[in-house]
Amino acid sequence: MVWFDQLLKYLATLLQSAGVPDDKLSIAALAVVYVAAIIIALVLVLVLLKIAAKGGKKDLAEPGSVEDAGFEAEAEAEAEAEAEAEAEAEAEPVNLLARFHAGVSRTRSALVGRVDSLLRAGRKIDDDLFEELEEILITADLGLVTTRTLMEALEKRSKAEGLSDAAQLRSSLMAEMSGLLVDADPITPDSAEGPFVLMVIGVNGVGKTTTIGKLARRFAQQGHKVVLGAGDTFRAAAAEQLVTWGERAGVDVIRHAEGADPAAVAFDAARAAIARKADLLILDTAGRLHTKVNLMEELKKVRRVLEREIPGAPHQTLLVVDATTGQNALTQARQFDEMIGVDGIALTKLDGTAKGGIVVAIACELGLPVRYVGVGEGAEDLQEFSPQKFVDALFEN
Repeated sequence: MVWFDQLLKYLATLLQSAGVPDDKLSIAALAVVYVAAIIIALVLVLVLLKIAAKGGKKDLAEPGSVEDAGFEAEAEAEAEAEAEAEAEAEAEPVNLLARFHAGVSRTRSALVGRVDSLLRAGRKIDDDLFEELEEILITADLGLVTTRTLMEALEKRSKAEGLSDAAQLRSSLMAEMSGLLVDADPITPDSAEGPFVLMVIGVNGVGKTTTIGKLARRFAQQGHKVVLGAGDTFRAAAAEQLVTWGERAGVDVIRHAEGADPAAVAFDAARAAIARKADLLILDTAGRLHTKVNLMEELKKVRRVLEREIPGAPHQTLLVVDATTGQNALTQARQFDEMIGVDGIALTKLDGTAKGGIVVAIACELGLPVRYVGVGEGAEDLQEFSPQKFVDALFEN
């Protein structure tokens, strides 16, 4: 077995450092394994004997103690349930973090994996190294502007701090990249001043409606009352898809017939959110190309309707972009921001691409925060974006 051979090799290395002769290493390693197995077996026997002794005491209990035993069993069951709940609560963040790290694995290989190969031990920091590093950053979809920003900062830091070691340059790149990312406060709906309105926009095929469904589930599980507005009246079955997500999340969905005026859906959804005292209204919108001016004007009309019905609405405009499109996602974000106004980004399909560097490009060139990232198909795989967590996951060894 491979693992057993590796264990023996590891033990042999330890024993060699302890002074065991080379010709006795294999036998000594086997002896250590044999002794450890005996100890484990003895411990198991003692545990079984202890359990058996407890069982014997229960059998010798007085007949009149059946009721007490029932209460004890019930208390033990409650304690076990509480322990399981605590274990699940502790395990969930760990699982989410593991999924996030797995989600950025392709970007890590394409970006940091190549950087680490470049900054191998003993590599001299010079102009050639900086040129190669610049090429890696550009091809990892950070883009020219963001790459130049990072390279200028690294060159300046290298001169100021006298960097001479490749590991120091790696740490500097990590720090500069983290500094470019925008950290945003989480969305916290509060119905005290009326529903919080989140308008979701984006082109077709980026996972907009699915993102809305996952957000609805997230906020509903946090105890918020959520209403969804099926404003995508152009795409066939878009409303039905949102209704399905609404049923899963246990939230209301306001919809019209296919082909209806999106502004009318926005009006009814706003009125329903107010009447039902909802904490949050999430409005879906039709997917449209960022180059189609007439369709962008329709979004402006929807915004005006929302603002008329709920002062300050939409309080957040979330643009959904597909990470696999790389620099095209940056172009979409720029166009939508200029014409409609964008407050944050939801980056989907991050787990399916090596172009995750676009996260840094969006923050650097547009100053927009990435609020959510999709790292899988499950509802829990839409996660709040943390700049520090993202950089740590990228640069983990």
